[in-house]
Amino acid sequence: MNEGRWSKRPMGRREKRARSRREKRRYYVVFAISVVFLALAAAAAVFLLENNRENIRLEAPNQPVLHNVGKHLSDVWAAETLEHMSLEEKICQMFLVRCPEENAAQVAAAYPFGGYILFARDFANRQPQQMKEEIASYQRAAQIDMLICVDEEGGSVNRVSRYSQYGAAPFQSPQRLYQEGGWERIISDTVSKADFLKNLGINVNMAPVCDVTTDPSAYMYERAFGQGARMTAIYAKTVVETMKEKRIGSVLKHFPGYGNNTDTHTAAAVDERSYEEFQERDFLPFKSAIAGGADAVLVSHTVVTAMDDAYPASLSPRVHQILRQELGFEGVIITDDLVMAAAASFASPEEVAVMAVEAGNDMLCCTDYEAQILAVYQAVQEGRISLERIDESVQRILKWKYELGVIPPKEDFRPISSFFQDSQQWPVLTAD
Repeated sequence: MNEGRWSKRPMGRREKRARSRREKRRYYVVFAISVVFLALAAAAAVFLLENNRENIRLEAPNQPVLHNVGKHLSDVWAAETLEHMSLEEKICQMFLVRCPEENAAQVAAAYPFGGYILFARDFANRQPQQMKEEIASYQRAAQIDMLICVDEEGGSVNRVSRYSQYGAAPFQSPQRLYQEGGWERIISDTVSKADFLKNLGINVNMAPVCDVTTDPSAYMYERAFGQGARMTAIYAKTVVETMKEKRIGSVLKHFPGYGNNTDTHTAAAVDERSYEEFQERDFLPFKSAIAGGADAVLVSHTVVTAMDDAYPASLSPRVHQILRQELGFEGVIITDDLVMAAAASFASPEEVAVMAVEAGNDMLCCTDYEAQILAVYQAVQEGRISLERIDESVQRILKWKYELGVIPPKEDFRPISSFFQDSQQWPVLTAD
């Protein structure tokens, strides 16, 4: 039947190919639009997730308030607490005191120290449960919960695990760990160490060692990573990030870099290397670990002539300026122990303490706390040290304690001072 001009004519081969090409183009266009749409949807989902992350955390059950509020509220809380503290309370917070051999709980009740640092003698004759109860007694006695610190670096410096009652073997050195299992072994050891210390009530490990030395004859070699600046930088950041996950305080040491210098425990040490060498080598692990979230930096007593040829690093404003401005560190700066010869021989214990605060240290690691607290108090009263200078340090210390969970956050965010005793005698500040 002839259907006229409306009848369908069979397509030729060329037309079929053209139609096939058109259909393929339509398919590709639809597919491309679908891919773009899915990508935009995924990006939007990620954006919403990131922007609502804090709300999700807030709704999660059994999450401590500390994880929910973040750093902003820790700043607010520390500032509010600071406003209610007396000058005496503030100054005591700046002292990290060698734990007294006797009556440590009573001393902690009398002076609201920033913290105690424990040494091997404190663990030698106690079983783990005894030590745990002893540390808990310090915190119960303290009006402001304390940082409880120890040097448990591994290897040649183990204050706790060196004693068999605390475990089958001491923690190994960073060099040995890396040789045995690389970064995985470094991480697993850091986790084990954090759990071990926290179980005893210790909330700060004075580690990692960030010093760069590859000379086996150098004093610091056994304690260092021993792999050069860039590898040490990776090591330091790895340890700090792992400690942060385990919520135990970290302390980088010994700024600005010990190098191959002699032992400052027994004598003064002078480092005459160029500033460029520090920038290109010694600063790298500190910068890396600071980027990883390091809580504190300990400053050595070495005289570094390229930075300050007149004062040990721990007493040098210039060295602290470099740490704050060039390396961008915003956390707590701690002196190495002021009883060490390189500092103690520089000036009297009282003057050394005042100089340490003037230089920019937030916490003073010390033994002669009675004389040194009084010296700092008098320096503020006389106008040598400003109240603003004290407040800067104490806010950093309170913030660190809050973020570590040392001070349990209250639901109503009351300042620490609202829990102080109504009457407090200050024997150290009643001296003639």
